[in-house]
Amino acid sequence: MTDQPSNGPDAPRGCPVAHGGGEESTRLYGPEAASDPHGIYARLRKEHGPVAPVLLEGDIPAWLVLGYRENRRVLDNPRQFSRDARIWRDWKEGRVESTSPLIPMLGWRPDCVSQDGEPHRRLRGAVTDNLQAVASRGIRRHVTHFANKQIDAFAGAGSADLVAEYAEYLPMLVLTRIYGLPEGEGRQLAESSAQVLKGGEDAVLHNDRIMQILGELAERKRVEPGSDFTTGLLEHHADLDDDEILSHLRLVLITAHITTSNLLARVLQLVLTDATRLAGLISGQLNISAVVEEVMWNTPPLAVLPGRFAAADLELGGHRLQEGDLLVLGLTAGNVDPEVRPDVGISVHGNQAHLAFSGGPHECPGQNIGQAIIETAVDVLLHRLPGLRLAVAPEELTSTASTWEARLDRLPVEFAV
Repeated sequence: MTDQPSNGPDAPRGCPVAHGGGEESTRLYGPEAASDPHGIYARLRKEHGPVAPVLLEGDIPAWLVLGYRENRRVLDNPRQFSRDARIWRDWKEGRVESTSPLIPMLGWRPDCVSQDGEPHRRLRGAVTDNLQAVASRGIRRHVTHFANKQIDAFAGAGSADLVAEYAEYLPMLVLTRIYGLPEGEGRQLAESSAQVLKGGEDAVLHNDRIMQILGELAERKRVEPGSDFTTGLLEHHADLDDDEILSHLRLVLITAHITTSNLLARVLQLVLTDATRLAGLISGQLNISAVVEEVMWNTPPLAVLPGRFAAADLELGGHRLQEGDLLVLGLTAGNVDPEVRPDVGISVHGNQAHLAFSGGPHECPGQNIGQAIIETAVDVLLHRLPGLRLAVAPEELTSTASTWEARLDRLPVEFAV
């Protein structure tokens, strides 16, 4: 179908020209997307309304959900909007290669986020049970240990880049302890996880590296079990098979590290660009959870969430979707939807209705662990480094976006020695 969009944003549209590779398509990757994703979201909302046709890497068509209410509808209705990529029409019809950089993020796996209904409940139960067990074993103690170790490396210099020297690796170091991995694996896993999310030609290679490390870990834990997340999955009563074990180790590792490291960097950015917030945290008058909440609304760690698939022909946001169409969820765009936040300058304190943790049956099960990592990491940093301040003007801080996230490039700081 090549129906042209009608003039009004609320009028139903047919399959857009973008889904045929036409000139009206907007790419969510490439130079413009890397430098101005917010500008793209705003333009798409103006041109198409709360749902817009876009192209992902390889010019694969998708619908980007921009509206808050439309995101909620997709998240809350798995029967209409399935997480099962096996119904993805472009995949089924051979337009997406197995080597595509989209596959590590969108391809079907035997894990809980790839399935709905009872299979999802069975697998998610194994994950949530073991995340709860991990959280009960003093995760803040692990964070404090690794945070101090990271800070020790630059504390004598009087300056640091808190992205490259702190936020970029700290969550993964904590995860190595939780998983029962050697600490030395942390840096490579962090770098490979970042490449998987970034996409590009190396995404599949880095995904394979992660799977190799985790496969060796699972084999080791079968012989030498411990009180760790890996052993918990192996021994869970849901009786996960080998592929399910590996897929869930990968899933939790990548999502927990990437989202937490990005969120930690953004929280530190917000604190260090506002003297009042910084003073409030140091004095104890401001709770770090309030700062995290603000970041969740305005710069969620995943800007775009992969992916859902239309389970039937249906209508969403004034557009006609066909069975098997791919949808990606604009969490950042939905959180600043003018329909629900006409003035983004108004405080969101106490409002936890943001989309940052997804929603519905697939809502992030590890959010409490992420919160504990961030709160502890910020607290340790502020109390270790007296006189901590930003070393550049706030407007000099830059971000680089991929399809799925926008990451802070650097956060240079100075402090007393």
